[in-house]
Amino acid sequence: MRIVLLDGTPGGADSTLQSFLAGLTESLTAGGHQATILQLNTIKIQRCTGCWGCWVKTPGRCVIADEMEQVLEAAINCELLVFASPLLMGMTSALLKRATDRLLPLLSPSIRIVDGACRHAGRYESYPRLALLVEPERDTDGEDLEIVEGIYRELAIDFRSELAFTGTTDLSAEEVADALGGF
Repeated sequence: MRIVLLDGTPGGADSTLQSFLAGLTESLTAGGHQATILQLNTIKIQRCTGCWGCWVKTPGRCVIADEMEQVLEAAINCELLVFASPLLMGMTSALLKRATDRLLPLLSPSIRIVDGACRHAGRYESYPRLALLVEPERDTDGEDLEIVEGIYRELAIDFRSELAFTGTTDLSAEEVADALGGF
């Protein structure tokens, strides 16, 4: 399985997430998967301006000329897209949020109704499953995890996909690899 891990560790952050992801990638590769880490803090990604150009001016492509194009290509061509971030004040990093916002060109401006709610229609025939991996803070509680998971569960609905895994770095890299490799 082709797995892309979006590492939302901010530059200079005191996080062990990057070494955890390196171990996770080793375990996934040993299990026969193709795993790639995209370290977002090394990729130039501007903020979404909400111009809707990706729907109107350049359908399916963001009008902002930066390195997000490689993230979009990797995201739509994998089978499992893992959003990984340390929790900072109870949420994923601003860096991961910025990349998540910029996934908008992968969706269509058309709307469909899912369980009584308006959702974006897909632009592509298939989308990857999604997973969320967070490094908790000292005071992270179940409610914090539930809120963050809910955000990515909503994203999965727009992606006509599912949030197939949510976990923390309290698990071992091998345990996460086993869970992710089982899809």
